[in-house]
Amino acid sequence: MDFQNQINFLKALQKNNNKEWMDANRKWYKQVRDDFIGWLDTMNAKLADIDDEYYDTPGKKGINRINNNLMFHPNKPIYKDHFGAGLDKRPGTGDFYIEIGIERCMFAGGLWRPDSKRLRSIRDAIDYDGEELKKILNKKSFKKTFGGLWEDVKLTNSPKGFSNDHPHIHLLRNKTFAVATEFSTKEIFKKNFEKQVVKVYEEMLPFRRYLNQAVTV
Repeated sequence: MDFQNQINFLKALQKNNNKEWMDANRKWYKQVRDDFIGWLDTMNAKLADIDDEYYDTPGKKGINRINNNLMFHPNKPIYKDHFGAGLDKRPGTGDFYIEIGIERCMFAGGLWRPDSKRLRSIRDAIDYDGEELKKILNKKSFKKTFGGLWEDVKLTNSPKGFSNDHPHIHLLRNKTFAVATEFSTKEIFKKNFEKQVVKVYEEMLPFRRYLNQAVTV
């Protein structure tokens, strides 16, 4: 994977964030995109080798559009400043997200503001076995990698059907159940980067399995 070419493209795109420039440089974009898809295929195979429950996600299915969704975010630029993709992308569950950007890169996973049905399923799982989730979140290596749950909007009171003195009320009030680790773009140029992807995936796996089991049972 020629990450330098990818970063050079993204930098040029951000200086010329308009359809006219993109149309004139469509060949360059396709070259970078195809290269990234090929790298995702490689990671797809590597992750499948270490996870018996892995959901096969070829690069073409995993890669996200580079266009911003202007319908919901009209003030954003037309094009993103990064390439993103989701692997282990089983329908209805939380995938393993990879983002390669100009200044920031990220690994993330879980469920970002899931719909009411899936959110209720997660809360029911926490009600039934919240100690297991706490054990995952409090693992030393997990906390070192991700810190904790992604900070997002929370309920001020207990969700419907749960009391304020519930032993896991601090978890139940969350609307987002996701974790992430950000790192400098320079890390992608190191020889051990792919091993780092696998390491983070393995560290995140118990957390994602807990959530995915909750929303699929």
